[in-house]
Amino acid sequence: MSGLGSVHRALRVLEVVAEAGDGITAKAVARRLEYNLSTTYHLLTSLVTDGYLVRLEPARGFGLGPKLPALNDRLRAQLPIPPGLGATLRQAHARAGAGVLYAAYRDADVVVVAVDDCPAHPVPTISAWRGALHATAVGKLLLAALSEARRTEVLARDGLPRHAYRTIGSRDELDRELDGVRRRDLATDRGELRERLACTAAPVRLPPCAGRSAEDALVGAVAVAVPVVPAGGPGSLHDRRERLEHAVRAAAARAGAALADDLGRPDPASTGWDGG
Repeated sequence: MSGLGSVHRALRVLEVVAEAGDGITAKAVARRLEYNLSTTYHLLTSLVTDGYLVRLEPARGFGLGPKLPALNDRLRAQLPIPPGLGATLRQAHARAGAGVLYAAYRDADVVVVAVDDCPAHPVPTISAWRGALHATAVGKLLLAALSEARRTEVLARDGLPRHAYRTIGSRDELDRELDGVRRRDLATDRGELRERLACTAAPVRLPPCAGRSAEDALVGAVAVAVPVVPAGGPGSLHDRRERLEHAVRAAAARAGAALADDLGRPDPASTGWDGG
């Protein structure tokens, strides 16, 4: 394997162990990834040696290692995370009757910081946001806030790949959609990333100040996810629009106010998720 190929394969192994939870065996990892067993053992052993995985009792396989929480903490310390985020998301979940997430923007990328969902209201995982900004409510908010030049750079990087039947496939169509996002200060996707998933998102912003552009003021988004059902039917995005929009707007406003208040303190505390 080449160096880059080995890194990619090791990360895929890490993802499989994370998804499976404690106890997945080398044979199961190899089977899921369609790697040969000797390569899988080599990758697992390297990840254990470096602290990214642990080898459990012989019969219990592998699990996530002690180095990962520190990496997660360092990432969160660099993100705009509102104090009291956990309570804000729980309230939004209750108001919307739908799973809810908070995503932070990092340059032109998206990091999902926290999710509040349940078996009745799941929030699906999106593993790769690059190439999906144009197809998601969270991504549309980001694209709408970018300058024309920066938006062109990002779209040149990502393209407009088609993920579902309704995915926006042209720059003209996307520009019209983003005009609507700016007018409403709200974004929606209706089965554009996944056929059976619809989302509505509201922006989380810092208050305006001298030298802060609209792009810089946008720091994150609160979004709800609901299943796509026949238009106008019970539980559809259209049927629940007012309730969903009210929930995400209220949560986004609360998150923005908490961030602004935190930044106004001598020693800002929002360097990690406050589950309260």
